[in-house]
Amino acid sequence: MRLGPYELASNLFLSPLAGYTNLPMRLTIRELGGLDWATTDLVNARALLEKNPRALQLIQTCPADRPLAVQLFGSVPEEMRAAALQLEALGLASIDINMGCPVRKVTRIGGGSAMMTELKKTADLVSGMTGAVKIPVTAKMRLGWDSENLTAPDLARVLEEAGVAAVFVHGRTRAQGFGGTVNLAGIRAVVEAVRRIPVIGNGDVTTSEAAQKMLAETGCAGVSIGRGAFYNPWIFRQTRHYLRTGELLPEPSFDERVQVMCRHLDLMIEIFGEELGCRMFRKVAAWYARRFGPAVDFRRRLAGFGTRAEFHTALGAYREWRAQFCDERGELRPKYQPPKLVASFMRAEAGRTGDSIPVPRGPIERW
Repeated sequence: MRLGPYELASNLFLSPLAGYTNLPMRLTIRELGGLDWATTDLVNARALLEKNPRALQLIQTCPADRPLAVQLFGSVPEEMRAAALQLEALGLASIDINMGCPVRKVTRIGGGSAMMTELKKTADLVSGMTGAVKIPVTAKMRLGWDSENLTAPDLARVLEEAGVAAVFVHGRTRAQGFGGTVNLAGIRAVVEAVRRIPVIGNGDVTTSEAAQKMLAETGCAGVSIGRGAFYNPWIFRQTRHYLRTGELLPEPSFDERVQVMCRHLDLMIEIFGEELGCRMFRKVAAWYARRFGPAVDFRRRLAGFGTRAEFHTALGAYREWRAQFCDERGELRPKYQPPKLVASFMRAEAGRTGDSIPVPRGPIERW
């Protein structure tokens, strides 16, 4: 697909996930294949202009991490325009304006989902940005503030006139947060509202089949994946293959999962240093371990390791202990297999609740 001047080999995108979609995670997923375009965690425009160390860390990148968009939030037109110019000068591929974040820290200053309530004001802010930079500007929104105010189609039309190159739509309202199920009809309404720009759907894409369902039922040009990628870093490779062939790739083996987990840790240490990298990786490692089968003690040990050596000691002990649950090929016997993920759209159709991917704990619960 095409986004602004960019011809992309894949129509699958990595969504921002606050506290997690940093450079090491993006590189890990890119190395697995199937992903072209990624977006950083949301960055405060004012903090970026003030050269806040945390903001500068969020936009950290390298040649292997391209093309990369930076997601900005803020409500002051002058700050958003200046931050866009700064990012363009740094060589970033695109700027994504966050109009979807539902948390109070962002909405109380007029950013995130609050931007969906004042279309004229938002359009003026966006026009100032698109007129100032040559790189594409996109917007990430929700369907509206609540079920009574589904403003996404109107906002998408306004943004198209203001010069955005694409719109990303999370199929929930601000009031829903991350609860409930994604509204595919709502995303389709946004697709039908614009004339030229691509609309990329987002929400509850946890399997290759869910991605195909979103594309088929909404008519969107692409799919953006957040929590699904955190739970399963292979989802882009698997989904790209499935969309091309209709064939589901086999799940990665335990050894491949361990190899990728170790690679992710190595990148965390390389980029952030051993002490900080290990501390940041504790929660990430626990998510990898969710797919290992029996792993209660291992996950407990992951909560406290502080060095690469401690991590590998815990991993070695876990490998030996896990062997008792495996067959002669080293694979888990059927009764010890972890439960298969049930995507949210499947649960909704079945009229029941069940396994879903929770929002990973991180900065968001402190907002």
